[in-house]
Amino acid sequence: MTDAPQTEPKKSIPKGTGNIWTDLGPVLAFVIVFNVLQNGPEGPALFGKDNAIFWATGVFMAAVAAAIGWTLMKGRKLPPMLIITGTVVMVFGGLTLFLQDKTFAFIKPTIINLLFAGTILGSLAIGRNIWKTAFEHAFRMPDHAWKIFALRWAGFYVVLAILNEVIWRNFSEQFWANSKLFLSIPLAIAFMAANLPFLMKHNIEDGEGADDKKASDPA
Repeated sequence: MTDAPQTEPKKSIPKGTGNIWTDLGPVLAFVIVFNVLQNGPEGPALFGKDNAIFWATGVFMAAVAAAIGWTLMKGRKLPPMLIITGTVVMVFGGLTLFLQDKTFAFIKPTIINLLFAGTILGSLAIGRNIWKTAFEHAFRMPDHAWKIFALRWAGFYVVLAILNEVIWRNFSEQFWANSKLFLSIPLAIAFMAANLPFLMKHNIEDGEGADDKKASDPA
């Protein structure tokens, strides 16, 4: 009598501990403020349509600062990507408001995404995968899988940077502002969903390593 073939147990979806509102909240605030001033009734010049992007930028800066403060208040370590975002937002947002030049607001997402890609690739070049450091609390994978995962995200950030340049240079200011919500975020969600099978395939469930070690130990 032969033993029944053993089926490989299904791996569960890795669980993360990040707060989606830390990333989504500032974007929503920016888009809402921009559209309220763009589509609302005509008012004083200070709150006119021409100043919509400046008000939205100020609110975005405040929202990012609040996200950083909330993370620290919860006793969590600031993720490297949030540090990069906060630094670029404050510098380029400040230049946008101080110089009253919308160009700094337009190129800010390009700079952020290129810095994300550069940080990932730079960490790989020196043998320290920052993507693994940032997300190893959520799931466990072998090093070669972490490297592939990091390279995929670096490429995606470059695509987002190029996309931002194409949009702000060729489309209206309102289309660019709203693309953050109806284009960039859906693309990020779709990209994460596309990578989910890869993560599930390479995720190491609790106990797997111990079982493998026991199997290799001599009786």
